[in-house]
Amino acid sequence: MRHTTKEPRRILAPNPSPLTGPGTNSYLIGARNVAVIDPGPDDPAHIAAIAEAAGDRISHIFVTHAHRDHSAGAARLSRLSGAPVLAFGDALSGRSPVMEGLAAQGLVGGGEGLDMGFAPDRLLRDGESVETSEWCLTALHTPGHCGGHLCFLWKDTLFSGDIVMGWSSTIISPPDGDLADYLKSLERIAGLDAQVLLPAHGDAVVEPAIRLAELAAHRRFRTAQILAALRDGPDDAAGLARRIYAVPPHLLPAASRNVLAHLIALTTLGAIAPTGPLSADAQFVTM
Repeated sequence: MRHTTKEPRRILAPNPSPLTGPGTNSYLIGARNVAVIDPGPDDPAHIAAIAEAAGDRISHIFVTHAHRDHSAGAARLSRLSGAPVLAFGDALSGRSPVMEGLAAQGLVGGGEGLDMGFAPDRLLRDGESVETSEWCLTALHTPGHCGGHLCFLWKDTLFSGDIVMGWSSTIISPPDGDLADYLKSLERIAGLDAQVLLPAHGDAVVEPAIRLAELAAHRRFRTAQILAALRDGPDDAAGLARRIYAVPPHLLPAASRNVLAHLIALTTLGAIAPTGPLSADAQFVTM
């Protein structure tokens, strides 16, 4: 497809994996004042490709969330271009009170690749817009995959980061990911009536309403599977993942984090309870 300056341009980072799909999409909009959305990993060749595509006219660097496959290249691109980095916050920003409490008790994440060194130059509030003569981007706080996750609305297009992808559902890894927040974010995005979603991994989502409904239904299905499995007796997140996920062994750790997110949400609702302290390897029973 031929791109014009009025269309987003996509630069694909060379970081394919089972969790990133074909790699991280870095998007560019504008011609005289170029906005970069998700500079991706700290890969010198990828950062150089972004700079070349932008024609040395980068004015802003936006980051959807502080995972290394999205944010790690921001500092290098900022040094190269002189443009500021804008995001919701650092890698630990935006956690829900429930997740803050669990983190304080020692629950740590796994498999999500937090960029602990990420430090944006400017913090963006929910609903805040950044505008130039060529474009206007509005930041929308959409936690769930990560506490500080932002989507960026541009006209009728939403840059959806990792909260909505076309090729796969996203990982939700507590305490950085939160299933309750994720479902609320899906509802919020559905209410925007965006015509297209441009995810950070995979192709454009051209029927957003259908995809959003699929993602919500998928989580309801997983919840039902977990409750059914626990009726057969106590189990932990890893054991439940082995029972309900049909994935290769190397993906079971990520699946276990998703199951843990469901277990925490169900515990908060009072539907299940851990047999001891809530942790990543706790056993759960139905109430």
